[in-house]
Amino acid sequence: MSAMAPTAMQHGLQNCPACGLLSRPAPGANEGRCPRCDEELIFRKTDSLQRTVAYLIAAAACYLPANLLPVMTTVTASGRDSDTIMQGVVLLWSPTGWPLSLIVLFASIMIPSAKIVTLAYLVITVRRGSIENNRQRIRLYRLVEFIGRWSMVDVFVDTFTVSLIQLQPLMSVEPGPGLLFFAAVVVLTMLAVESFDPRLIWDCASSKNTQKEDKYA
Repeated sequence: MSAMAPTAMQHGLQNCPACGLLSRPAPGANEGRCPRCDEELIFRKTDSLQRTVAYLIAAAACYLPANLLPVMTTVTASGRDSDTIMQGVVLLWSPTGWPLSLIVLFASIMIPSAKIVTLAYLVITVRRGSIENNRQRIRLYRLVEFIGRWSMVDVFVDTFTVSLIQLQPLMSVEPGPGLLFFAAVVVLTMLAVESFDPRLIWDCASSKNTQKEDKYA
């Protein structure tokens, strides 16, 4: 088995998260700023795993009420009708409305749960020092990072509906408590993604490779 190439940190190089420039800090400085865009550079995010776990626990705690509590309440002359996210998916399903129904289903139920599970998997494998499937785990992180921005679509749909449908006293729409929990899930998972440092995945492999070299030295 071939030895693993040294990491950029072992060579004293820093990668800018904003513009992607690989640079070396000034002599005598542990950290610096990007010479291209002046972004602050750090070798590794401080307390990355601890902050990621904290955000994930909070997101998981908010996920259940976000799906069980109503996200929207319709008030008409005949009474009040409250709908959860899944009930909204069912109501939107029709010969013409099924695309929006699928979008809400994926963005509001499947994507948040997939983000929580994926990030938990990445944190566990890093904590265990796993050196397998590094490239696949990096791709998973990039995928979660990319699709995370679309998780707010359900909040946007409900917000626009509340602002547009106000035909008082005949009909009005009010946001439900589930909407607040769902928005919290989205924000917390986004913070978890930003807190996780994917470079830790390669640090595990580099550390074990160094230990093997020292053992046979």
